[in-house]
Amino acid sequence: MKKIFKIPLAYQIIIGLVLGIIVGAVFYGNPAVETYLQPLGTIFINMIKMIVVPIIISTLIVGVAGTGDIKQLGKLGGKTMIYFQVVSLVAIVVGLGAANIFKPGEGIDMSSLSKGNIDEYVQTTESVQNEGVMDVLVGIVPSNIFDSMASADMLPIIFFSVLFGLGIASIGEKGKPVLAFFQGTADAMFWVTNVIMRFAPIGVFGLIGVSVSKFGLESLIPLGKLMLLVYGAMIFFIIFILGSIAKFVGSSIFNIIRVLKDELILAYSTSSSETVLPKLMEKLEKTGSPKDIVSFVIPTGYSFNLDGSTLYQAIAAIFIAQLYGIDLSIMEQVTLVFVLMITSNGIAGVPGVSFVVLLATLGTVGIPLEGLAFIAGVDRLLDMARTVVNVLGNALATVVMSKSSGRFDVEKREKYLASLRNPA
Repeated sequence: MKKIFKIPLAYQIIIGLVLGIIVGAVFYGNPAVETYLQPLGTIFINMIKMIVVPIIISTLIVGVAGTGDIKQLGKLGGKTMIYFQVVSLVAIVVGLGAANIFKPGEGIDMSSLSKGNIDEYVQTTESVQNEGVMDVLVGIVPSNIFDSMASADMLPIIFFSVLFGLGIASIGEKGKPVLAFFQGTADAMFWVTNVIMRFAPIGVFGLIGVSVSKFGLESLIPLGKLMLLVYGAMIFFIIFILGSIAKFVGSSIFNIIRVLKDELILAYSTSSSETVLPKLMEKLEKTGSPKDIVSFVIPTGYSFNLDGSTLYQAIAAIFIAQLYGIDLSIMEQVTLVFVLMITSNGIAGVPGVSFVVLLATLGTVGIPLEGLAFIAGVDRLLDMARTVVNVLGNALATVVMSKSSGRFDVEKREKYLASLRNPA
């Protein structure tokens, strides 16, 4: 029995993923699969959600209180947001370029495509479509921090935690017991994270099994070209765009992937960035990024730096236009770029954000919204890829901010990488 528990987590998750696909394919269309497997996935996701807010609050408060410099935090916030917008813009341009060059929507018989249900996304879009930049800014300041915590609304939580951390730093000795409490909370929550991660392979098995049993493997065939293009564009973006950024700041995207392999496999399997947030923050700290930068950049990036999602949205928009034989002009595509950027930031954190952004965007350049129903069936598999890019993009953003601030601990990183090469 001991040998079973020696299998590395990454391989356990892959085994859960493969078994889930097999069970889903064998029992395709059987409602019993959802009845019995969905609870496994839901329990795992809920356990992760249970610890995300306490981890973000405690680590951000400890990190900010340790720095105690409001000017330094202001600079970090400004640089981070500029970086997010620039990289998101590049992701959209890569997506548009890929879709225009390879034309995934041309030559597809629309009668061979099955439509998925996008009603829930339409309702969400209607509820957020009228929100602008000012609404997002107002929403950052919580009227009741406990309401924000209960709904896991990250931006108000970050705002409160930064102010609270600065408050602890400003009162000196009196703040030390409070700081010790939050440090203890952070340490305890990371221990809880390690316990929860043991359940990850079972959660992945349940989630992927249900998805495959609902849509089957046959639904992938007509949209194979779109899926290949999305995956190809994501790989290109990781190696050439993120890789170039990493090299520019003296890092390596392949080292980051090696350090985060467990988290990236889990993110891919669950299609959820949230499932890896606690371990992502822990590992980035271990590899040389300061606590305050990690605890600020990662949660903020989860709302504003969704490189994989924006890249996918650009490809999907052009794909649907090509499907309907609509030839978008250069100006219409430029309009699409700006609307995608504004909309992505305006509704950060909304469930099903990629579909909601597309629903809010397509109409501005005359693309039929109902075209989204054709890709709903394969969205889960596309979501898996974009989640990996989202996680990797935010991990790199943390390294970039740490290095640009001159606070990256190279010695700590090398020590951790050596421990990976020569495990005890």
